[in-house]
Amino acid sequence: MPVSRTFREEPGRGGPGPAARLLPGLLTAAAALTAAFLVHSLVPVLPAMTLAVVLGILAANLPGAGVWTAGRARPGLDFAGKHLMRGGIVLLGLKVSIMDVLGLGWLALVLIVAVVAVSFGGTYLVSRLFRLPPVTSLLVATGFSICGASAIGAMAAVRRIRHVDTVLPVALVTLCGTLAIGVLPLFVHPLQLTAPVFGAWTGASVHDVGQVVATAQTAGTAALGIAVVVKLTRVLLLAPVAALAGAHQRLAPQAAGTADGTHASLPPVVPLFVLGFVAMVGLRSTGWLAPGWLEAGGVMQDILLGAALFGLGSAVRIRTLLHTGARALLAALVSWLLIALLGLGAALLIAA
Repeated sequence: MPVSRTFREEPGRGGPGPAARLLPGLLTAAAALTAAFLVHSLVPVLPAMTLAVVLGILAANLPGAGVWTAGRARPGLDFAGKHLMRGGIVLLGLKVSIMDVLGLGWLALVLIVAVVAVSFGGTYLVSRLFRLPPVTSLLVATGFSICGASAIGAMAAVRRIRHVDTVLPVALVTLCGTLAIGVLPLFVHPLQLTAPVFGAWTGASVHDVGQVVATAQTAGTAALGIAVVVKLTRVLLLAPVAALAGAHQRLAPQAAGTADGTHASLPPVVPLFVLGFVAMVGLRSTGWLAPGWLEAGGVMQDILLGAALFGLGSAVRIRTLLHTGARALLAALVSWLLIALLGLGAALLIAA
């Protein structure tokens, strides 16, 4: 009886090796990222990172492109969503200077930490009240309270959460962050907000760094300056939150062993890429790096995170999202309102 030959061939036996399997997806991400940067250069109010997610979602749901992103391109896109995301998080540290953070003053630092803590706990509680799974609730709370998709990727790595489970939280945090770009500036005149107050509010409540810049710049350079520093202070909290999550994972009862009595390997308290993020923060804070190096690091960070966000967006199926994500969307909107109110209260005190 003849032995059938499977379609998949092993590397070294005539089939594509690991690099060849990743190449179609990585090239697709590179092409999409080029388009995102081009649109951003033409319409600066649209952040390139947000455009990368949107292009990924479009690619996943257009008939011809959907077959490609779910087929040959999928291994490379998954690689980008996981591993390039971690590289981008490391380089994100080059944007954070401890001197800038301390320059806000101790009251501002306490308020920002309080906003992040209450936002995290409140968003997790709201998500659970809307009956979202614990894993989804944790990722949504992390992304909304700290720094969007980057924080979601970090938390997923620390808690060893499956890549597929990050797709919905990334879509929600991108949607609400994009919503902030258009909505928050509408409240400047009705609430009679000064530029520093609006900037602090944006930095304390908008999710992604690019979205913060796009929102704050509508009120001028004074708003943009404080918005970026407040936001990067929230980004700095990624390291301690990741460390706490890693410690909790190791102390959890299920971490000691598996259902069959064998011992599972424990995740590190702080993953290497989070330590890399901290190291980059320290390097930036020394002042040793010339502006050219910082600019190059920023460009590389945008490339890595943009490719990762396109990869994550390309896994979002609108039809599935509409069927399973209605409760998640409501939870995200309620959480977004909660964080906006907390951020406004803190901004009024920070910029008073």
